[in-house]
Amino acid sequence: MSEALSYMIPGLPFGCTMALIAIGLVLTYRSTGVFNFAFGAQAYTAAYLYAFFTAHGLARGVAGVLAIVVISPCIGILADRLVFSRITSGNVTAKTVAALALMVGLPAAISVAFGPTSLASPPSLLFNVNNVVVHIDGVAIDGVQVSTVLITLAVLVILTTVLRSTAVGIEMRAAVESPRLLRLQGVNSIRVSSIAWGVSSGLAGLAGVLFAPRYAVVSIDNYTFLLVAAIAAAAVVGLNSMVGAFLVATALGVAISLTTGYAPSNSSWTTGLFAAIPFFVLLVVLAFNPKLRNLDVSADPLINAEPPPTFAALPPPLRVVDRSLFITRAVVMLVIIVSMMTWVPSVWVYALTGGMALSLVFLSITLTTGAAGQVSLCQATFAGVGAFTAGQLATHGVPVLTGALIGGLVAAGAGILAALPALRLRGLALSLSTLTFALLADGLVFPTSWVSGDQTGLSIPRPQIGLVNFATQSTRSLFLLVTAIVAAVSFIFWLLLKGATGRNLDASRQSPLATAGLGFSLSKAKIMVFGISAVAAGLGGALYGSTLQVVSPADFSFQMSLLFVVVVVTIGCRTVSGAIGAGLAYAALSQALTYSPNRLAPASLLSILFALGALRYARHPQGLLEDGRRAVLRLAHRFRKFPAKNSDAVFLGARSS
Repeated sequence: MSEALSYMIPGLPFGCTMALIAIGLVLTYRSTGVFNFAFGAQAYTAAYLYAFFTAHGLARGVAGVLAIVVISPCIGILADRLVFSRITSGNVTAKTVAALALMVGLPAAISVAFGPTSLASPPSLLFNVNNVVVHIDGVAIDGVQVSTVLITLAVLVILTTVLRSTAVGIEMRAAVESPRLLRLQGVNSIRVSSIAWGVSSGLAGLAGVLFAPRYAVVSIDNYTFLLVAAIAAAAVVGLNSMVGAFLVATALGVAISLTTGYAPSNSSWTTGLFAAIPFFVLLVVLAFNPKLRNLDVSADPLINAEPPPTFAALPPPLRVVDRSLFITRAVVMLVIIVSMMTWVPSVWVYALTGGMALSLVFLSITLTTGAAGQVSLCQATFAGVGAFTAGQLATHGVPVLTGALIGGLVAAGAGILAALPALRLRGLALSLSTLTFALLADGLVFPTSWVSGDQTGLSIPRPQIGLVNFATQSTRSLFLLVTAIVAAVSFIFWLLLKGATGRNLDASRQSPLATAGLGFSLSKAKIMVFGISAVAAGLGGALYGSTLQVVSPADFSFQMSLLFVVVVVTIGCRTVSGAIGAGLAYAALSQALTYSPNRLAPASLLSILFALGALRYARHPQGLLEDGRRAVLRLAHRFRKFPAKNSDAVFLGARSS
């Protein structure tokens, strides 16, 4: 019994920490309609600041107040005022993209502001971890464990009392039903939303500070696991009950601790399997809990009473401008190819070759997010499947290009596998399902030696075609080969998006119910989209791995999936040219930032730039490339002289050249 208690007791404070995040998720979602993927990043930010303050001599009580009570709520309120309050309630994709941008950008901002060096674990907030408070059946319980449980219970009691008994709590509960009706009663719904964001972000900060002493260093990876476990707890209760989320999170924490304790210490796979319990729970709940299929459906009776948001007028098309832009893109691409083959430094050729290969992975996001309107968070996982398949086949004598094609097919199988649990899911629930799939691959599949090789990584050779060995030549010839493959695949995707399939996907993105009523099977379309997109991602991952020549699981982690989505929506997720431009922009900026001081953490600076770009998605879902095209059209209309009697008709789109 004492052995079981020794495993279970550490899981109780761990579960309580998860419960704080789960309560914050429920509170924010039910009062603002936003599922905040950035809660883990907010918890990490608070933990890092707390560790930084204490490391520089600030008393832990003062440091805790600054991190939890001051900075964390300010981050939440700013996110609400500057980002989420400007997004209409029905635009779930924009909310998800904005939350992902914060999830990517906040840890990167910490790295840039304080340097890329990790901080050591800070002292506990209230008690010393070495101070034993009580023994239960011979098992010592320290002050940190006791304080975590007591703080969580106190927070739960206070929040429950406030929501049920105070005017602010009643207003927040009313905002769950209809913020529009709340405004009709003379209540400032913006103030209510800010309060909800401030309180929930404070909970994230509290969880981060309580969680920090458990590990040797303050790492974002630990807080991502904490977030997903909290999501699983919140999903079990349908994002509807804070008390239920607390109970489920506590039970999950105990279960993880208990099973991990009994796992064989010499089996990393078994240990990883038990640590993945929250991922399996989340996947099962998403697949079988009918409440989660309607996360994107608002219960607000006045949802249609608010006028749609206004956008800048779309300039009428001009054939001469479109032809000119097409020719310009072709000329620019030709100049890039010629330059890459002649005078561009080899280090830039290497970087842009990798970017060109990644454009195939970005094409898969064009299909899932741009055409189908679903935010998939496992596209880097599909790329990893293709890369590791090609690498393993190459070790057995299979030519790398043949292995890349096979890797694309294997990735298609993985895509279909990822689609099966999500057949009845859309929007937010589908994003959660694909994130879980990526985390399971990261934790259970990719770390194994039969997939990713030994600790030094898996070698993927450069291809050879006939007598041309791309391994013995410079990367310039490889760039030409990768560009030719990307051009062929891009043409196929262009035909797909311009044809009946693309039109059906566009219609299903705008109105799934109406599209299904016309006989278009949404389930078959989802399997097709995931399968085709995974083929492109797998092929791109294999070519990217061949460019790098050695790959590891870190090259295709779930963090890369998040970053890839942010990159593509910034540049343009609805066109083939947007995916290619995203690949080249990602590679060019990555290489350019290597010339900046290491103190600025170039990789983190890159994430910040694209995260800021993704925050534009709600107002500019077309991306930077399409924004540029529209700017050229407006300029052309400004300088083009029309007959006076036809000018108004032309502006209204009644006439176009």
